[in-house]
Amino acid sequence: MSRTDTTSSRRGVYARRATAIGGLVTLVGTLVLSGPSAYAAPPTPPDAATARTYLSQLTVKAEGSSDGYSRDKFPHWSTQNGACNTREVVLKRDGKDVEQDSSCAAVKGSWFSPYDGATWHAASDVDIDHMVPLSEAWKSGANAWTTSRREGFANDLTRAQLLAVTDNVNQAKGDKDPAEWLPPTNSYHCTYARMWVSVKHSYGLSVDSAEKSALSSILNRC
Repeated sequence: MSRTDTTSSRRGVYARRATAIGGLVTLVGTLVLSGPSAYAAPPTPPDAATARTYLSQLTVKAEGSSDGYSRDKFPHWSTQNGACNTREVVLKRDGKDVEQDSSCAAVKGSWFSPYDGATWHAASDVDIDHMVPLSEAWKSGANAWTTSRREGFANDLTRAQLLAVTDNVNQAKGDKDPAEWLPPTNSYHCTYARMWVSVKHSYGLSVDSAEKSALSSILNRC
């Protein structure tokens, strides 16, 4: 999991002026939409059948120790191009009408969080979640990786590993696996499981028995 690197002031008390407009409800600070169709998304994960196959191929073993773990061992957010680091690239990719300043910081736009169905209009309200959290990866095999490989994992834009979501929902997830935490939006569970399995399969990470059982149950309902 990742939270915003820059500590931002929390939202405080919103003046919640709600106006219904053609099925949309506008809140100061938040726009609740009927769905995320107007928004971009991370790379599409494999379908459920493929994800079930991938899950069957993962090594099942007890979760390892967190001894020696540090977020510093997964360097992030790395520079991607010019002044833009991975966080800013994901904010631009996952947002709508995103404008960036000369340092590539997002200064305008909106972000739909598929985890809870909320939409935010300030980048400070959005975290970039690591689908498979860094600590979880460490305990599933990444402790044996090189720093370079861990950096690639923490900044992976080619797989469904990074996603812009509501900050406090991301923080509630922490480093929990799907046996311990799932997004509040039930309809997203299938996509979430497909993403999780695809990342673990791509990197050869293990799953524990409870984690595999939870993923199997979700994927069998997809």
